[in-house]
Amino acid sequence: MANKKTRFSFFKKNILFLAVLTSINSFAQKDGYWDKDRATTKEILVPAGNRLSVSTEDLPVGTTEIVYRITLLDKNQEMTNSLVSVLKAIPDPYGIGKGSAGAVFLLSKISGDDQCTYSIFTSSENAKKYVDDAKIDNACYSQSEPVSKDAKRLSLDKSSCLKPNTTTIWFGFESKNWFLSQKVVLEVVPWVDTKLNRGWNQENKNEIISLCKTSTMAQKMANSDDFCVCILNKIMKQYRYDEFQKLLAVEKTKVYKDFGNECYRDNDISKNVFNDLRTQTASLIKLQKYNEAIPKLNTILSEGKATALDHSSLGYCYILTKQYAKALKTLQDGEKLDDTELQVKLNLAHTYLVSDDYSSAKAIYKKYQNQNVTDSLSWTEKTKADFELFKKAGLPSKDFEKIVKLFN
Repeated sequence: MANKKTRFSFFKKNILFLAVLTSINSFAQKDGYWDKDRATTKEILVPAGNRLSVSTEDLPVGTTEIVYRITLLDKNQEMTNSLVSVLKAIPDPYGIGKGSAGAVFLLSKISGDDQCTYSIFTSSENAKKYVDDAKIDNACYSQSEPVSKDAKRLSLDKSSCLKPNTTTIWFGFESKNWFLSQKVVLEVVPWVDTKLNRGWNQENKNEIISLCKTSTMAQKMANSDDFCVCILNKIMKQYRYDEFQKLLAVEKTKVYKDFGNECYRDNDISKNVFNDLRTQTASLIKLQKYNEAIPKLNTILSEGKATALDHSSLGYCYILTKQYAKALKTLQDGEKLDDTELQVKLNLAHTYLVSDDYSSAKAIYKKYQNQNVTDSLSWTEKTKADFELFKKAGLPSKDFEKIVKLFN
């Protein structure tokens, strides 16, 4: 009976252990790694009753978490396992952050009878000051209760000890043995975010976005955010930040241009770009700034994204700037795109009329006089409003009244 109970208890423990491992793995970030090559392992002798500081190895770019372990050893003791080997069983910092069990798992299986206090600093100056006067005002973390071993996790978003671009951390130790030196083993292992490891932090990204927004392409857009983010993503995928910084100015310009052209052709982005241009040209036409609207409309046409209404707007601008041949060609092209668009038909009639082709104009005016140009504006109302504008602009007006009489 006892054997059965023992086997059942063992079975339960194994099931629980597997469940914990499965839980840890299921939440694994899988977007980073424990950098064993840049781990710190230092054995320090702290003089009896004194203080001493030691720095970590350089932390790699993209470090978002560190796990450290401090173990005090008796004279002849040796570490039985390294912190790196322990972390192999934990796929990412989430497995440690779940609770105290993770931290206990990190603790060394051995430690000596000695104890020490310690503090962590983000600069060598503050660490040196601690050694000199024991003040911990500038410490980002301090363990004031003496310990024989300790293990903790520090993360970028939760600890002031770890900030973006942190390259080194200093540990200060104070011995609580007033007679003999203490042997302290310090181990620090960084967790490196794969994306951040390429050097693209928030500041660097903003630098690229800001430069993009000054480009000619971006300035054509009412909102260039999507366009510039597209360029940023392509640059980050192609280059590490330090690699990109080493490019010559002309090389960077080419990178912007090439990726800009690719992003400009992206369906969603180009749709927004051309809608922005349409909004801008509508405002310019309303303000009677036809010369400024024409190049924007021509951009839409040259990119092959024009609708019949874009041709209508451009033809209208050409009429009001007395470029009748261009207006005629533009509007005839618009007709080919949509033969039912009456705004194109009306502007085509206007073009014939001011070009002294009364008969061609009359046929169009008369054919559509009983229809609406839009859902709320009739053909005749729009024609009369256009004629008033044409008169003010100094366009040939000798046949305007004849056309108005046709409608009556």
